[in-house]
Amino acid sequence: MNANVDDYLNHLDQWQKELMQLRQILLATDLTEEWKWKQPCYTFDKKNVAIISPFKNYCALSFFKGVLLKDPNKMLVAPGKDSQTSRMFKFTQVDEIVELTPIIKAYIEEAIEIEKSGLQVVMKKTEEFAVPEELAQIFIEMPEFKEAFYQLTPGRQRGYLLNFAAPKQSKTRTARIEKYMDRIFDGKGIHDCVCGLSKRMPTCDGSHKQLA
Repeated sequence: MNANVDDYLNHLDQWQKELMQLRQILLATDLTEEWKWKQPCYTFDKKNVAIISPFKNYCALSFFKGVLLKDPNKMLVAPGKDSQTSRMFKFTQVDEIVELTPIIKAYIEEAIEIEKSGLQVVMKKTEEFAVPEELAQIFIEMPEFKEAFYQLTPGRQRGYLLNFAAPKQSKTRTARIEKYMDRIFDGKGIHDCVCGLSKRMPTCDGSHKQLA
């Protein structure tokens, strides 16, 4: 048991009982409880397997390689439509967790076996993401912008491509591209903080104001 997790759960205003129940299930496995990204994280051989988190309308048990789980009960959901790796259980009542404990344990054990086997998620390559027509046109008009974009890391490129392609209207897609031009020229990703690191990185505490 990790002391940071104790303190965190003891001071939660919402989903406290639910997350404590999930914690007990996880602690009964071969996973090690750690404190990462200000959340209880569970690892096997120092590799991330699962994490428990509170959200506004639910709490969740998420698996880092959830897409590899068989999910025979069709209970796992993707955290977002573009998520390639993680999948999660969503809960709103502690009784629900108690009732589903055998199933939850089975999923956790499968996740551990996946980690033991060394299986990896085959990620969609950056070049497989569609380049919105509006972005392709700007690349033609501004070769220096195209050069700056492709100097970004593949992960940062993917973040922008997903963001730019999301709106249904062409004018909105164009507006998004124009909004982030300066950031792209500066070599920044869409999720970068003013500290220069991604807000998703454990070395950034997320307390900085995100770049405008």
